[in-house]
This record gives sequence, C-alpha cells and structure tokens, in this order.
Amino acid sequence: MKRKLVYVCLLAMVAGGMMSFSYDIPEKQETGGREDRVISFPGAEGHGRYTTGGRGGKVYHVISLEDDGSQGTLRWALKQNGPKTIVFDVAGTIHLKSELRTGKDHLTIAGQTSPGGICLADYGFSINSNNVIIRFLRFRPGEASGKEPDGLGGCDKKDIMVDHCSVSWSVDECLSVYGMENSTVQWCIGSEALRKATHVKGAHGYGGNWGGHKASYHHNLIAHCESRVPRLGPRPSTLALGECVDIRNNVFYNWAGNGCYGGEDQHVNIVNNYYKPGPATKQASKQVQYRIAKVGVYPQAYVYVDGEPKKNLAFQPYLQKWGTFYIDGNKIEGNNKVTADNWTDGVYAQLKNDEKVDFLWTEDAKESIRLKEPLDFGVITTYSADKAYEQVMNYAGCCNYRDEVDKRIISDTRKGTATFTGEGNKPGFINSPKDTGDSPWPELSIAGLSAPVDSDGDGIPDEWEIKNGLDPNNPVDGNTKTKDPNGQYTNLEVYLNSLVQHIVDAQNK
Repeated sequence: MKRKLVYVCLLAMVAGGMMSFSYDIPEKQETGGREDRVISFPGAEGHGRYTTGGRGGKVYHVISLEDDGSQGTLRWALKQNGPKTIVFDVAGTIHLKSELRTGKDHLTIAGQTSPGGICLADYGFSINSNNVIIRFLRFRPGEASGKEPDGLGGCDKKDIMVDHCSVSWSVDECLSVYGMENSTVQWCIGSEALRKATHVKGAHGYGGNWGGHKASYHHNLIAHCESRVPRLGPRPSTLALGECVDIRNNVFYNWAGNGCYGGEDQHVNIVNNYYKPGPATKQASKQVQYRIAKVGVYPQAYVYVDGEPKKNLAFQPYLQKWGTFYIDGNKIEGNNKVTADNWTDGVYAQLKNDEKVDFLWTEDAKESIRLKEPLDFGVITTYSADKAYEQVMNYAGCCNYRDEVDKRIISDTRKGTATFTGEGNKPGFINSPKDTGDSPWPELSIAGLSAPVDSDGDGIPDEWEIKNGLDPNNPVDGNTKTKDPNGQYTNLEVYLNSLVQHIVDAQNK
C-alpha cells in the first residue's frame, strides 16, 4: 500500500508561530483527532461539521410537489418559524415559480426521506440563513426563468453543511456556497452548467465560487463546466475574518476555460484532488490542461478609475494581495510531470509577469505564496487522489437514488466522454437542459415505493418507532435522545441517519 508523509498543522497563538507534527499514513487518513462536540450527523466532516440545523425543533412534512406556498409544500415549510426539520412524503420534481431560499436560521432539509428523491427546477435555490443542513437534494434550475440562477448558492452566513446534493443546469454557477463562516460542501456533484443560456454576460457555464472563513470542500465532483472549476472567490465578509479554505479529494472533469483560479488574499489548501481532462480540456491550451490553480491579483487599472476605487469593488484592497497556498498530492490523469510536481507547471507557469498583474509575479512573490505546511483543515477522511476518485464516483451526489442525469455524468467521467454538447460548444458543454433530451428532468418516483406511515407526525415512521420501542402516537419522543447510546442525537436524527448510514460507512472505508 502506498504511504505518504503528511503534515498536520495546528494553528496556535504560541510564540508567534505555528506548531506542527508529522506521521506516516496509508491511502486513507482520518485527520484532526478526537471529536469532543456533537457533529451534524455521522459522516459530517470539515469546518461545518458542528452545524446543528433544526435539531430539537419542529418537523414539517412536504406532501405536495406544487410551489403555490400552500400548507404541505416546501415553500410553506421553509417559511415556518423556529428550529425545524423538513421531511418529504413525496418524490419528484418541484417546478419553482420563483427563487427559493432557506429563509430562517436553524434548518435541516432531510432529502433522504423522500421515497425516490426530490429535485428543484426552473429557479435557483440559495442559503440565506445561518445554521443550515441540506442533505440528498437535487437542484437543476435550467434557463426557463429567463434569469441567471445558481443551482445551489449562498454567501455571508455561518454554520453550513451541504451533503450529497446533485446540482446541474445552472445559468450562473452550479455550486457557489461561499463566503460562509464554518461551512462544508461534501460529497456533491456539480455538472453541466449552461454555456449559452440567459446570462447577461453571454457565454457562461461555470462550476462554482469556493471560499470562506473555515470553509471545506471535499469529495465533490465538478464535471462539464467550462470555467470556475472552482473559482477561489473571496468575499468582503469573510476576508475580514481571514479566508481559510480547504479543498481536498475532489474530482474535476472536462474543464476548458480558466479551470481553477483566483485566490486573492485567501489562504488555501489544495490537496489530493483528481483532475481528469475531458474532450473539451484536450482542445484547450497546454497551460490550461496542466493547470492545478492559476492564482493571481488584479492590476491597479481594474480596481481604480482616476485614482478612485470602482463603486462595485468595495473590497478592492484585497484584490491586490497574494493569497497563500498549500498544494500537494494532486493528480492530473495522464500527466506524470504535473502529478509529480504540482507547482512548477501546475501553478508557477500558469501566470505571466506582465501588466495583467502589475508585474508583481516575481520570484519573491512565488516564494511568498507557497506554504510548507497545510492550514488547519479540521477532521476529514482523506484519501490519495486515486482512491478519492473511486470513492467520489461511487458515492457523490444523491447516490441513495441516482437519477439518469447523475448516472450519465458519472459514466462520462469514468469513460472520459461527453454524451451531449450544445450548439457551438466544445464537447460536454450544453446550452439548455433540452440538449440532453426532450424531457430532461428524470422521473424520480419509484413504482411500489411510497412514504411510510407516520401517525404522530414526528418524522419517524410508525414501523421504525415500534421496532425501536417508541410510541408511534407520541410526537414528543422524536426529540428525546433515548435511541442513541451516547445520548447525542435525537431519536429523529437517529432515524434520519440510519437511512443513509450504509453510504457513510462505504464512502469512508
């Protein structure tokens, strides 16, 4: 078994410096040590792992796929006050009438409860509240709204956990959950952002903006997105706190434009990710094909006009500060040179020292951005890039019920192909969901599968309550903690976690 020396860095206010220790690990690594606080659910990792969501709050059942705001719809459930957990008694696609937002703090959306899965279509969905857990949901807006929706977006909040979601067909970015404090996006798929749709800037089709103060992105797949794969994007709110970002064990497939770039005044780990060039990548320049990350700063001419900062660049001083980066263990399939040395061609050669960076890309700058030890990344099961690729292929996205879109994306990634291409694009980049077929949103309901009976409405089916010694007619026992031997999770959480525990066990082997 391949072994590798890895450094785990503890940032501490000691002697004005940084403490570190090192040890040998196999291809799988449990990082960060013992947990003393209750994590969101078994398998929750990264900086958002302590998000509590709606723990201990009310339960709301979604019983309708309509979006008219009536009782029993998802839009209605999100508007309810207080901590809450939303469960689904239906399966299928909810065609939104307008953008949908989380709205209120202390929320868990348990998509794994749907008997077949839930997809949100036509408009974007955004996280605009604190302490939010979202699991096993699909976000596939398309261009029908005439607007510029992200698939799943949000910024400037704190305590966020996004787990096993599938996102595609955005007009702007697929997966732009950034500028958060204490956040994780894990085991998700972002694919087929629309290239030529309704974006005001014209051709788009981007993966996502990633960043934040203690932000983790791990075991995700970004496929068939032209650029921002990802964009290392700072936000004013989290720049003030210090952008500390960890990107590890992700798979990036078939980019062609900027790929991964940015990182102004951010502090970023980019570790053990798997870059797989696709047919569009192979039509791009060698520089783009070799890219791990193109870091940079903006020139004075971009930030200022006649000596005054542009009005839309309130955080302009940060755009001219180099970030710092720990980059190691990343693989570009088919490129042994960059795989062996991520920095020389994968980072340093990606930028020219010219007017675009005010001639600041000097040898001193190159030395200053490179960290010798990783930033604190919390607790994350870390694999080699090769092992991470297999785990992501098998378990990313809504893998409890993989729909035809995700199956196709996984197949394309494994085979190195592009099944669909929109007019005028490089292979794999589409302009509309209809480029994939006349009825692009897959059927999610499964014959013979329906929501189990829940007589007391506490989110736990009668059958499970009876089997586990609870009272199916007592709604109070859902929020007691009698079924967790450690007394950490409510009985409702124990049930919700049990629905996907087999996936968590397999993905973290």
